[in-house]
Amino acid sequence: MTDRLTLAVVTAGLSEDSTTTRLGEAIAKAASGVVEHAGQHVEIKVIALRDLAHGLTDMMITHVASPAVQDAIDTVLTADGLVAASPTYKASYSGLFKQFFDVIDESALENLPTVVAATGGSPRHSLVLDTALRPLLSYLKALVLPLGIYAASEDWGRQDLQRRIDRVGASLGTVVLAASPGGASGSLDNDAARPGLRREVKDEFSNVPDFASLLASVGS
Repeated sequence: MTDRLTLAVVTAGLSEDSTTTRLGEAIAKAASGVVEHAGQHVEIKVIALRDLAHGLTDMMITHVASPAVQDAIDTVLTADGLVAASPTYKASYSGLFKQFFDVIDESALENLPTVVAATGGSPRHSLVLDTALRPLLSYLKALVLPLGIYAASEDWGRQDLQRRIDRVGASLGTVVLAASPGGASGSLDNDAARPGLRREVKDEFSNVPDFASLLASVGS
Protein backbone atom coordinates (compact mmCIF):
# COMPACT_ATOMS: atom_id res chain seq x y z
CA MET A 1 0.00 0.00 0.00
CA THR A 2 1.12 3.54 -0.64
CA ASP A 3 0.21 6.74 1.19
CA ARG A 4 -2.17 7.58 -1.65
CA LEU A 5 -4.90 4.97 -2.03
CA THR A 6 -6.26 4.18 -5.48
CA LEU A 7 -9.80 3.39 -6.55
CA ALA A 8 -10.10 1.88 -10.04
CA VAL A 9 -13.31 2.21 -12.03
CA VAL A 10 -13.71 -0.27 -14.89
CA THR A 11 -16.59 0.85 -17.09
CA ALA A 12 -17.89 -0.88 -20.20
CA GLY A 13 -20.11 2.01 -21.23
CA LEU A 14 -19.98 2.38 -25.01
CA SER A 15 -20.89 6.04 -25.43
CA GLU A 16 -18.51 8.85 -24.58
CA ASP A 17 -20.68 10.08 -21.70
CA SER A 18 -22.48 6.88 -20.77
CA THR A 19 -24.70 6.38 -17.73
CA THR A 20 -22.57 3.34 -16.87
CA THR A 21 -19.45 5.47 -16.61
CA ARG A 22 -21.30 8.13 -14.64
CA LEU A 23 -22.57 5.51 -12.21
CA GLY A 24 -19.12 4.00 -11.69
CA GLU A 25 -17.52 7.40 -11.16
CA ALA A 26 -20.25 8.45 -8.70
CA ILE A 27 -19.70 5.33 -6.59
CA ALA A 28 -15.95 5.91 -6.55
CA LYS A 29 -16.46 9.56 -5.61
CA ALA A 30 -18.72 8.56 -2.71
CA ALA A 31 -16.11 6.02 -1.55
CA SER A 32 -13.30 8.56 -1.83
CA GLY A 33 -15.24 10.95 0.37
CA VAL A 34 -15.26 8.38 3.17
CA VAL A 35 -11.56 7.66 2.71
CA GLU A 36 -10.53 11.31 2.65
CA HIS A 37 -12.72 12.09 5.65
CA ALA A 38 -10.56 9.58 7.54
CA GLY A 39 -7.43 11.54 6.54
CA GLN A 40 -6.25 9.35 3.66
CA HIS A 41 -5.51 10.66 0.20
CA VAL A 42 -7.24 8.83 -2.64
CA GLU A 43 -6.95 8.86 -6.43
CA ILE A 44 -9.71 7.69 -8.76
CA LYS A 45 -8.57 6.08 -12.01
CA VAL A 46 -11.23 5.46 -14.65
CA ILE A 47 -10.67 2.71 -17.22
CA ALA A 48 -13.02 3.23 -20.16
CA LEU A 49 -13.07 -0.09 -21.99
CA ARG A 50 -14.48 1.50 -25.15
CA ASP A 51 -11.04 3.01 -25.69
CA LEU A 52 -9.38 -0.40 -25.33
CA ALA A 53 -11.73 -2.46 -27.52
CA HIS A 54 -9.27 -3.03 -30.38
CA GLY A 55 -6.37 -3.67 -28.02
CA LEU A 56 -8.35 -6.22 -26.01
CA THR A 57 -9.36 -8.09 -29.18
CA ASP A 58 -5.75 -8.16 -30.35
CA MET A 59 -4.64 -9.47 -26.96
CA MET A 60 -7.22 -12.26 -27.04
CA ILE A 61 -5.73 -13.41 -30.35
CA THR A 62 -2.02 -12.73 -29.86
CA HIS A 63 -1.71 -12.93 -26.04
CA VAL A 64 0.30 -9.71 -26.23
CA ALA A 65 -0.99 -6.61 -24.44
CA SER A 66 -0.64 -3.17 -25.96
CA PRO A 67 0.82 -0.49 -23.65
CA ALA A 68 -2.66 0.95 -23.06
CA VAL A 69 -4.19 -2.42 -22.20
CA GLN A 70 -1.28 -3.35 -19.95
CA ASP A 71 -1.54 -0.03 -18.16
CA ALA A 72 -5.25 -0.66 -17.55
CA ILE A 73 -4.56 -4.15 -16.21
CA ASP A 74 -1.79 -2.86 -13.95
CA THR A 75 -4.09 -0.13 -12.64
CA VAL A 76 -6.64 -2.72 -11.55
CA LEU A 77 -4.07 -5.13 -10.12
CA THR A 78 -2.48 -2.46 -7.94
CA ALA A 79 -5.68 -0.68 -6.89
CA ASP A 80 -6.92 -0.60 -3.30
CA GLY A 81 -10.55 -0.82 -4.40
CA LEU A 82 -12.49 -1.54 -7.58
CA VAL A 83 -15.80 -0.46 -9.06
CA ALA A 84 -16.80 -2.77 -11.94
CA ALA A 85 -19.65 -1.36 -14.02
CA SER A 86 -21.34 -2.67 -17.16
CA PRO A 87 -24.42 -1.93 -19.21
CA THR A 88 -26.86 -4.83 -19.38
CA TYR A 89 -26.89 -6.78 -22.63
CA LYS A 90 -29.12 -9.84 -23.10
CA ALA A 91 -29.63 -10.09 -19.32
CA SER A 92 -25.87 -10.10 -18.63
CA TYR A 93 -22.76 -7.93 -18.75
CA SER A 94 -21.49 -6.76 -22.12
CA GLY A 95 -18.97 -8.73 -24.18
CA LEU A 96 -16.45 -5.91 -23.80
CA PHE A 97 -16.72 -6.11 -20.01
CA LYS A 98 -16.14 -9.87 -20.07
CA GLN A 99 -13.27 -9.49 -22.53
CA PHE A 100 -11.34 -7.27 -20.14
CA PHE A 101 -11.66 -9.62 -17.21
CA ASP A 102 -10.88 -12.59 -19.47
CA VAL A 103 -7.33 -11.28 -19.93
CA ILE A 104 -6.76 -10.97 -16.17
CA ASP A 105 -5.26 -13.97 -14.39
CA GLU A 106 -7.65 -16.02 -12.30
CA SER A 107 -6.30 -15.10 -8.86
CA ALA A 108 -4.97 -11.61 -9.58
CA LEU A 109 -7.88 -9.83 -7.89
CA GLU A 110 -7.71 -11.88 -4.72
CA ASN A 111 -9.02 -9.92 -1.70
CA LEU A 112 -9.54 -6.75 -3.76
CA PRO A 113 -12.56 -4.85 -2.32
CA THR A 114 -14.99 -4.64 -5.23
CA VAL A 115 -18.38 -3.13 -5.92
CA VAL A 116 -20.43 -4.33 -8.90
CA ALA A 117 -22.72 -1.94 -10.74
CA ALA A 118 -24.89 -2.13 -13.85
CA THR A 119 -27.22 0.01 -15.91
CA GLY A 120 -30.15 -0.94 -18.10
CA GLY A 121 -33.32 0.24 -19.71
CA SER A 122 -35.66 -1.67 -17.44
CA PRO A 123 -35.79 -2.57 -13.75
CA ARG A 124 -36.53 -6.15 -14.82
CA HIS A 125 -32.82 -6.78 -15.36
CA SER A 126 -31.73 -5.77 -11.84
CA LEU A 127 -30.78 -9.37 -11.03
CA VAL A 128 -27.85 -9.03 -13.44
CA LEU A 129 -25.73 -8.04 -10.43
CA ASP A 130 -26.25 -11.41 -8.74
CA THR A 131 -26.59 -13.65 -11.79
CA ALA A 132 -23.68 -12.31 -13.87
CA LEU A 133 -21.36 -9.67 -12.41
CA ARG A 134 -21.00 -11.01 -8.90
CA PRO A 135 -20.19 -14.61 -9.99
CA LEU A 136 -17.57 -13.36 -12.48
CA LEU A 137 -15.73 -11.20 -9.95
CA SER A 138 -16.04 -13.87 -7.26
CA TYR A 139 -14.46 -16.38 -9.65
CA LEU A 140 -11.52 -14.00 -9.96
CA LYS A 141 -11.24 -14.12 -6.13
CA ALA A 142 -12.20 -10.47 -5.65
CA LEU A 143 -13.74 -9.48 -2.33
CA VAL A 144 -17.15 -8.57 -3.77
CA LEU A 145 -19.16 -6.43 -1.36
CA PRO A 146 -22.75 -7.50 -0.64
CA LEU A 147 -24.05 -4.10 -1.76
CA GLY A 148 -24.20 -3.29 -5.46
CA ILE A 149 -26.18 -0.90 -7.66
CA TYR A 150 -28.40 -1.42 -10.67
CA ALA A 151 -29.68 1.78 -12.24
CA ALA A 152 -32.52 1.64 -14.76
CA SER A 153 -33.25 4.54 -17.10
CA GLU A 154 -36.10 5.71 -14.88
CA ASP A 155 -33.82 5.90 -11.82
CA TRP A 156 -31.76 8.80 -13.11
CA GLY A 157 -32.76 12.11 -11.58
CA ARG A 158 -34.33 10.44 -8.56
CA GLN A 159 -32.98 11.21 -5.12
CA ASP A 160 -33.13 7.52 -4.22
CA LEU A 161 -30.37 6.70 -6.72
CA GLN A 162 -27.96 9.13 -5.07
CA ARG A 163 -28.87 7.68 -1.69
CA ARG A 164 -28.00 4.20 -2.93
CA ILE A 165 -24.77 5.45 -4.48
CA ASP A 166 -23.75 7.08 -1.20
CA ARG A 167 -24.55 3.90 0.72
CA VAL A 168 -22.55 1.63 -1.59
CA GLY A 169 -19.69 4.13 -1.78
CA ALA A 170 -19.53 4.34 2.01
CA SER A 171 -19.37 0.55 2.20
CA LEU A 172 -16.49 0.39 -0.29
CA GLY A 173 -14.63 3.24 1.37
CA THR A 174 -14.91 1.60 4.79
CA VAL A 175 -13.52 -1.71 3.53
CA VAL A 176 -10.68 0.01 1.66
CA LEU A 177 -9.76 1.92 4.82
CA ALA A 178 -9.78 -1.26 6.89
CA ALA A 179 -7.15 -2.77 4.59
CA SER A 180 -5.02 0.38 4.42
CA PRO A 181 -1.96 1.14 6.58
CA GLY A 182 -3.23 1.85 10.06
CA GLY A 183 -6.54 0.14 9.38
CA ALA A 184 -7.82 -3.12 10.79
CA SER A 185 -5.69 -5.05 8.31
CA GLY A 186 -2.92 -2.48 8.22
CA SER A 187 -0.33 -4.92 9.55
CA LEU A 188 -0.48 -6.82 6.26
CA ASP A 189 1.60 -5.59 3.36
CA ASN A 190 0.09 -5.48 -0.14
CA ASP A 191 1.48 -8.86 -1.18
CA ALA A 192 0.23 -10.55 1.97
CA ALA A 193 -3.24 -9.10 1.57
CA ARG A 194 -3.34 -9.84 -2.15
CA PRO A 195 -1.51 -13.18 -2.66
CA GLY A 196 -2.57 -13.22 -6.29
CA LEU A 197 -0.09 -10.40 -6.98
CA ARG A 198 3.01 -12.34 -6.02
CA ARG A 199 2.47 -15.44 -8.14
CA GLU A 200 5.22 -16.59 -10.48
CA VAL A 201 4.90 -15.79 -14.16
CA LYS A 202 4.22 -18.97 -16.09
CA ASP A 203 5.12 -19.60 -19.70
CA GLU A 204 1.88 -20.74 -21.30
CA PHE A 205 3.82 -22.28 -24.18
CA SER A 206 6.24 -24.31 -22.04
CA ASN A 207 4.22 -27.52 -22.19
CA VAL A 208 2.48 -27.44 -25.57
CA PRO A 209 1.74 -30.97 -26.85
CA ASP A 210 3.05 -32.14 -30.19
CA PHE A 211 -0.27 -32.23 -32.02
CA ALA A 212 1.26 -33.73 -35.16
CA SER A 213 2.38 -36.76 -33.18
CA LEU A 214 -0.96 -36.97 -31.37
CA LEU A 215 -2.91 -36.88 -34.63
CA ALA A 216 -0.59 -39.43 -36.24
CA SER A 217 -1.25 -41.82 -33.38
CA VAL A 218 -5.01 -41.81 -33.96
CA GLY A 219 -6.12 -45.01 -35.66
CA SER A 220 -2.63 -46.50 -35.67
